[in-house]
Amino acid sequence: MRRTNYDTEQYQDYARGRALTEEQMGAWIGAFSALLPKGRPLAGLDVGSGTGRFAPSLAAAFGPVTGIEPSVRMREVALSQSQHPDVRYLAGSAEDIPVPTASADYAVMLLSWHHVQDKPKAARELARAVRPGGRLIIRSGYGDQMPWIWWLEHFPNGFEKDAVLFPPLHEVIETFTSAGWRVRTFGPFSEPSPGTYREMLDRLRLRTHTIFGHFTPEETATGFERLERAVAADPDAPAPAEPATLLSFERR
Repeated sequence: MRRTNYDTEQYQDYARGRALTEEQMGAWIGAFSALLPKGRPLAGLDVGSGTGRFAPSLAAAFGPVTGIEPSVRMREVALSQSQHPDVRYLAGSAEDIPVPTASADYAVMLLSWHHVQDKPKAARELARAVRPGGRLIIRSGYGDQMPWIWWLEHFPNGFEKDAVLFPPLHEVIETFTSAGWRVRTFGPFSEPSPGTYREMLDRLRLRTHTIFGHFTPEETATGFERLERAVAADPDAPAPAEPATLLSFERR
């Protein structure tokens, strides 16, 4: 898989292209709350924290959060926008988390697992950083469990190209259960509509989804032509909710 270099790609537009509405964030925090330990405050890790989409809201809801992000540029954006006193961002990766052993009550990996290069090492490192009984929540695609994303149907081979970016579900489960984790839950989540079709098209033009790095220029051009025609039919209608899945583990 071609690696996205966030120090040269996407970092300038990622926060805008992938911003969440208040309703969307509220839905995510509600879903996380149902999966995390009941005590408060909780010490959390946002592994692959990017431009800080989730860390401030996680901190406000649950307690102090450390964002772990390998990209210098993405961390710079996160730090420039950081407004929560209980959020910090550190250089690191899923394979190398610079926090003490068993210092976190939970970790989240939100659309970052497919970027991890050494997945067995990352599963072990997460197990080291999270205390026994702590939780791990992963939002990801799975090659054999891909949700239907409405705009991808307009791009040639969109669904097929997206699926190959993600390992199958059984492989992810095996990686974590071999590293000291046990599966707690796996289930669907529906992210509320981000706004109108017109607004979604404007965001997609920023190309902040990994899949755009895997389309040819011709496929990208064709896809946007088709998408623009489809959106033009009813640009101010609400775009569909986006389906997702949440996989959660408990540290044994």
